[in-house]
Amino acid sequence: MAPLPGSGLAKGLAVTLRTMTRKTVTEQYPDAQPELAPRTRGVIGLFEENCTVCMLCARECPDWCIYIDSHKETVPPAAPGGRERSRNVLDRFAIDFSLCMYCGICIEVCPFDALFWSPEFEYAETDIHELTHERDKLREWMWTVPAPPALDPAAEEPKEIAAARKSAEKLAAAARAESAESAEPPAVGPGASGTGTAGPGASGTGTSGPGAPRPGAAGDGSEGGPA
Repeated sequence: MAPLPGSGLAKGLAVTLRTMTRKTVTEQYPDAQPELAPRTRGVIGLFEENCTVCMLCARECPDWCIYIDSHKETVPPAAPGGRERSRNVLDRFAIDFSLCMYCGICIEVCPFDALFWSPEFEYAETDIHELTHERDKLREWMWTVPAPPALDPAAEEPKEIAAARKSAEKLAAAARAESAESAEPPAVGPGASGTGTAGPGASGTGTSGPGAPRPGAAGDGSEGGPA
């Protein structure tokens, strides 16, 4: 049976009428800000103090949108007689967000936690060159990075925390043992001078032994005993 002429139009109008009576679900951005998840992949922040210029993030980036420049500096020895060492100093760290596809590989492979996701996403520019964020701009995004979630109470203690705790306990035990040894009074043995009981022939104020001077001996201002 052939459909009636205009039935499709009637169905379309019916759908339009039903939609007009319902509440809209479209968020009126930018008047209404979206509620994003704490770990939204918005923009990447750089914690420069943790960067060791290992270049791992730049090598693993599939879009080659990370640019890093550095130079080497000589570090004096930590102790006299030691040898000098060299370390990398970061000169430039930039990310071109016009090329970035927000895969997060650079954040995952960073061995020193220098890169973090920020939920900020409002950084559109009228000039594409402004989408290359240098390290100063990347450092500003760090202030918008949310704090990490709390650890699961039933989870195992991380090995890094366990190792640090054991080292701290050993140092505290060694310090307590050293303070206890220094607080012990010196032992007084037989024959030691002092106010206690003196040994044979020892001088002091205690009981004298057989070798102590007798009353009337020379030097005490009195005459000797009977001959």
